[in-house]
This record gives sequence, structure tokens and C-alpha cells, in this order.
Amino acid sequence: MGKALYRKHRSKSLDEIVGQSHVTDVLSRALKQGKVAHAYLFTGPRGTGKTSIARILAHEINKLPYTDESTHLDIIEIDAASNNGVDDVRDLREKVQIAPVSAAKKVYIIDEVHMLSKPAFNALLKTLEEPPEHVVFILATTDVDKLPATIISRTQRFGFRAASPENAKQNLKKIADEEKIKIDDASLDLLAQRSNGSFRDGVSLLDQLSSMADTKEGITQELVELTLGLAPNTLVSQLLKATVTHDTAAILSLLEQSENDGIQTAVLIDQLVASVRSQLGDAPQLVTLIDDLLTAGESSKPALKLLTALLSFAAPKQKPTTAALTVTAPTISAPVKQLSVEPKPAQAAPKPVVKQQATVKAPTQVVAKTEEVVIPRKPAAPENFNWETLLEYVRTHYVALYSVLSKCSYELDGDTLKLYTVRRFNKTKLDDMKYHSLIAKSLDETGAGDLTIETIPTPPPPSDSTAAAVAAIMGGGEQVNVEE
Repeated sequence: MGKALYRKHRSKSLDEIVGQSHVTDVLSRALKQGKVAHAYLFTGPRGTGKTSIARILAHEINKLPYTDESTHLDIIEIDAASNNGVDDVRDLREKVQIAPVSAAKKVYIIDEVHMLSKPAFNALLKTLEEPPEHVVFILATTDVDKLPATIISRTQRFGFRAASPENAKQNLKKIADEEKIKIDDASLDLLAQRSNGSFRDGVSLLDQLSSMADTKEGITQELVELTLGLAPNTLVSQLLKATVTHDTAAILSLLEQSENDGIQTAVLIDQLVASVRSQLGDAPQLVTLIDDLLTAGESSKPALKLLTALLSFAAPKQKPTTAALTVTAPTISAPVKQLSVEPKPAQAAPKPVVKQQATVKAPTQVVAKTEEVVIPRKPAAPENFNWETLLEYVRTHYVALYSVLSKCSYELDGDTLKLYTVRRFNKTKLDDMKYHSLIAKSLDETGAGDLTIETIPTPPPPSDSTAAAVAAIMGGGEQVNVEE
């Protein structure tokens, strides 16, 4: 039985560790100077090398050679997940008093130390406060927040970083070359991205895919996408292109295709976020889309939230209407003098004096406002009304309105469309000016013209007298048709 690749290619020295140079450089200098602490604390995400470095450090402290199969009586590993009681730690406190068998130091590696119980932590604290000279503790955890501050303060703490995509890809390529695994560059990028910052997870994925790949083609991007349940890269690209170009029909079609292919919405959202993030440098306006996608990923109904996020971004932005402008003009109050016209000296008979009182009434206020723009509507054509056609139009153009309107029943009474909203909440939404205008526009666009819209916050009335009588006795309710 072959050994797993992550074990086979585990680092054997501090120099071989990838992506944690801020830790290994400090430890290497301390070892060269002979400065060994009595307790170390390694914190960080899983699969980043905490346990590997702990084992390497334990051997280098004692100047012992290290391989993956190395075992030594003075290097003891303890899994705190299964040895987390106070009795386990008390037993440990007794054993630490015993001198090393052959090494210079007795090293205890306690993995997942945050799993210890509170009494166990209290028992361990006493040992960390006054440790024997021959003992070194190396504590490792993925959840440092669960450690008491008194424990942390008595250790030298080192924070491990998640693997960057570049470091993860470098590590995967090195192992693939050594194992003669054929894999293209796009697949390496995808594996590095899906390893989620864990070197070990990335190598495990490489190991799994190598056993499934065709010996001639090797590991391809299509194989990675199929095995990990990812959406094809072409689908992700087309979905983003449709969103940016406001192609709502394409968005709906691509999301339906993704659902039919069995792609999990959470996975698709992760891929969209990664793709948009890589394009922010050239298209910073996409930052709002990332925010909506992250919200969709946290939703209890991610598929619906994703649909809303993409269609909202794709919807054409309406220009704001010009508000009425009121201009107040200054009041003219200057007096108008009496005008007297004197006769000019001439041979003609003198003209009588004409006295005129000129009165000018200045407007006190000048109001200028824009005229309301009325979009002409087609005359009502109830004979062209079709409920299914209306719903499909609304679903394609106004997703938020569709989520309310699809819950309603209707009755056409001449030129009046009665909408039975069942709940008052739905009536309130449809009576809103924005939604009311969208319904009117949708009726016009689907050929029904300028119908009068009436909303009723109840279920539709029963269709026959017997059902009506039963409903009256039972206090109302929505009629349900049961077909045999």
C-alpha cells in the first residue's frame, strides 16, 4: 500500500518548509545561538505546517536526525482532542519530572491544545510556570482564541500563515515533478485556489487526481472541475460577461444550466468571487458585485440570493428625474412718477397738458417648473391579457416584483385587473408606487394595455356557491383544487 503524498513529501528540515520563513528563520537563528525556550506555541490554519515544524524543532533541539518514521523515547506527541481531561494532564505532570532517556531535552508536542478542558488547562499552567530544565513544550492549535491568556503568556508564540496561491502552486509543482505527475498549469492554479490556504489539502487533492487521470493526458482542468464539483471556467466567464453586459436572459439560462449540472451554489459563488476579485484592477466598479456575492454566500437561500445579486447588478440604471424648480424673483416696489407732457414751442396750436398715472404691477414670485412627462399608454385591451405571459415578462425583467406577484391570484373584470394578494404585506408591496408602475408597464408591454389595477389583501373568492358556503362557515381561506 502506497504512502500518501502529503506524508511522503513532508519537510525534513526547517530549510525545506515552504511559506513560513517568518517562523523558520527565527527558530533557525535561535537554535544556532543555543537559545531554546521552555515552551513554544504554534497557531494558524490547518495544513500550514505546524505539526511538521514541531517535529523538526524537537529533533533539532536534541540534534537528532529526522525522517517521517522517526520515533524517539524523549519526543512525545500528545493529541489533546482525545487526551483532554485533568487526569491526563496530571499524569503528564508526573512524567515530566523524569529525566530524558538519552537526549538533552524531553520534548512534549501537544497538538490541538485548545481541546483541553478548563481543569486540564489549570493543571498544565502549573507545569508551564515552573518547568523542569530538561523539558520543552511545543503546543499547536488552530483556534488560539480558546486558549487562556495565562497559557499564551508563558510561551513563545508563532503565528503561521495560510498558504498563498503562489506558494501552494510552487509546492504542488515541485511534488508533481518529483512524482512524474503530468499536470497542466491551469490545473495547478485551480488546485492551489481550491486548497483554501492549506498545503496539506492541496497535496491530498493532487494525490487523488493523479490516481484518476489518464496516463497520456495527465491531470487536466476539466478533470479537476469534474472531480471537485466545480463550474466549468467557461460558464463562470460567460456568467460574469452576461452580468456586465446586462444580458438578463443569458444570466437566467446559465444559472439554470449550472443547477441542472448539479453544481452547488456555494461553490459557484466562490468561483465568481475569485474571478471578480482578479479583475478588480481593470474593473473597480465590480467591487459592489463582490459585496453582493459574499452576502449571497451567507444567505439561507443562496441560489435565490445569487440570482437577485446578478440581476440587480445587470439591471440598467435609471436616470434620476428632474424635480420641479421654483425660482423666487425679487419684488419690484419702486414708485412710478407722474408724467407731465409740456407743449413744445411751435407754430401749431398748443396741446393740452396730459397727465397720466402709470401703474406697473410687478410679480412677487416667478415659478418655473418642469412639465410632467407622461408616457403614452396603449388603450386597455383585456382580450389580450394573459396571466402566464405577464408573469414570464415580470420574471425576466423585474425579479423582486416577480417574487411578490407570483404569490397572487387574479380576476379580470372588464378593464380592471383584480390581484388577490392573500396577505396584506403583499398588497402593501404592490401598492407601492414603484411596483405599481412596473405592473402597469408590464401590462402595456405584454399587450393588455392600460388596465386598472386593484389589489385585494385576501385569497380569491371560491368559484362556486357550495365552496363559498363552506368557506363562510370555516371563516374564509384559500381555495385549493385537488385533481384526481
